[in-house]
Order: sequence, then structure tokens, then C-alpha cells
Amino acid sequence: METSSSFKTSIVLVFLSLAFAAMSVHGQGLRVGFYSRSCPRAEAIVRSTVQTHFSSNPSIAPGLLRMHFHDCFVQGCDASILIDGPNTEKTAGPNRNLRGSEVIDDAKARLEAACPGVVSCADILTLATRDAVVLTRGISWQVPTGRRDGRVSLASEAQNLPGFQESIESQKQKFEVKGLNTQDLVTLVGGHTIGTSACQFFRYRLYNFTTTGNGADPSINPAFLPQLRALCPQNGDAATRVGLDTASAGRFDASFFANVRDGRGILESDQKLWTDASTKTFVQRFLGVRGLLGLSFNVEFGRSMVKMGNIGVKTGTEGEIRRLCSAIN
Repeated sequence: METSSSFKTSIVLVFLSLAFAAMSVHGQGLRVGFYSRSCPRAEAIVRSTVQTHFSSNPSIAPGLLRMHFHDCFVQGCDASILIDGPNTEKTAGPNRNLRGSEVIDDAKARLEAACPGVVSCADILTLATRDAVVLTRGISWQVPTGRRDGRVSLASEAQNLPGFQESIESQKQKFEVKGLNTQDLVTLVGGHTIGTSACQFFRYRLYNFTTTGNGADPSINPAFLPQLRALCPQNGDAATRVGLDTASAGRFDASFFANVRDGRGILESDQKLWTDASTKTFVQRFLGVRGLLGLSFNVEFGRSMVKMGNIGVKTGTEGEIRRLCSAIN
């Protein structure tokens, strides 16, 4: 029986490896191990850097994940989110509180010392995001590399990022334009399992949302409402941060979806995953609801991240390899 089980496990691992490899073909010139000859220690250096920063500040994990998402959805995955200057992406409203750029800068400095002018900031951000997820007990995945850094960064283009009050239909349209489907939407939003939000982005749901009942958003579990109001008083500090996954805010797991099912989603857009029929089915599949084909959140998250990491990539003679991630050469 042990031999049979081991054989089945091996088959599953081979299948997943082939699946990820197949997805990398669509990455417009990206491939796993792109730096294996030009900078053999590239991935190890990034991993070590992330580990160092995570040890002293675990919040860099959700910070890097959010930064990577915001980067890929504007101008593609080209590290344009990191460029300093007036009216660049990082100055846009949705990006002003992004965290983790110091991790990328540190990794870049180490890589420039080891392999000058070889590893792009775009690849560093993509690799660092994977490594951050692993540090929060998520499952690793192979990251196709070979991206080059973009030269364009405009705050005006960041205004179209999916928002915390947005309808599922609108979110689906924004994902579809990027080559991502409804399952990818649900899966990637599941990354909120390690995130936090400031009260200012959901407090409106707790008070005067309706003119009837307790005044709160009716999709919030009434038993959960007092806890949220205690964390975010009506006239309290709008900057106070609350875990988006109240069951396990620092652990990468599927409990976020259980929260959404139970009316304990923090952001309005998160809770809508359950109230919209087109996304509810995927939430149920991640939860293993009987009668539906189950999905492994950790495995599917890696797949969706590879797809997202292929958005608008620049390879070959496109873009550049920045010497500093915050400045165009």
C-alpha cells in the first residue's frame, strides 16, 4: 500500500510540474531557470533576502503579494510600480500604502554585486512574492523568469485597478482583459488570507450602510458585527489595520473562504465572492463542499500566479535591466 501511495504521489507531482511548465510556454519568452547560467544564485539570493526581512517584519509577505498584483495589472509585470518620480504609479491612490519595496531594493543590491546588470527588478518582485507566500506556509511553485523592466510608469493608469467596493461583474471584466478567468479571480483574491486592511476601507459597512435594522451591511454576520465595531469604532482611527482573514491572518490557507461563507469577509468586494453566484461555486470548491469537484487552494494559487505573472511581460530587446529598481536607466 505504501508503494502504491508513493507512486500516486509521484504521478501527481509530475502532473503538476508538467502543468506549470505548460503555462510557462505562454509567458512570451519566459522560462523556469532563465538565470541558471548567467546568475546561478539569483533565486537563492532573492529567497535569502526575503527571509531576512520577513524574520523582522512578517507584514512584508502580504505587502509583496499586493505590490506584485498592482504591478502586473498596470503596464504588465515590469516593475513599473517601483519607479520613483512625480505622477508615477506608486503615487496613485491605490498604491500609496504599498509595502515591501525595501526588500526588492535590498535583493537588487545583492544581485548587482553578484551579477551586475543581469537580473531584472520585475523578476525579483515576482520571485520575492513566491518566496513570501512560502514563508507564510503556502506551497511553493516554479516561477518562469526572463522579464525585463519597463520604462513607463503613470499614476493615471493605476486608477483602473479592481476596487474594494467593486461589483463582481466589473472585477471579472478587469481580470478577463488581462487573460484571467473567474477561477483566477477567486483564487487570487484568496491571497487576502495573509493581508490586512485599514478601517477606512470597510468601516462604512459597519455604520449607516442601511437605514433599517442595525445599520450595517446585511451581508455581515450579525454575530461578527460587534467584533468589527470594536476594532473600528465609528469615530476611531481610520488607519487602524485589521486582518482580512480573522481566523489565521498570518498563515496562507483556505480559511479566508470559510470566513466569506460565514459572512465574515472584511472588504465588501471579498464578501461579494459568496453573494455572487458566478464566484460562489469556486469558493465552495475550495471549501470541499460535497457534490462539487474540489480544488486545492494552494495548488491553484500557484497556477493563477504563474498566469498573472505572464501579463504584459517585456522580454528580449523590450524594456531594460535597471541598475536601481526605483529609477529608469
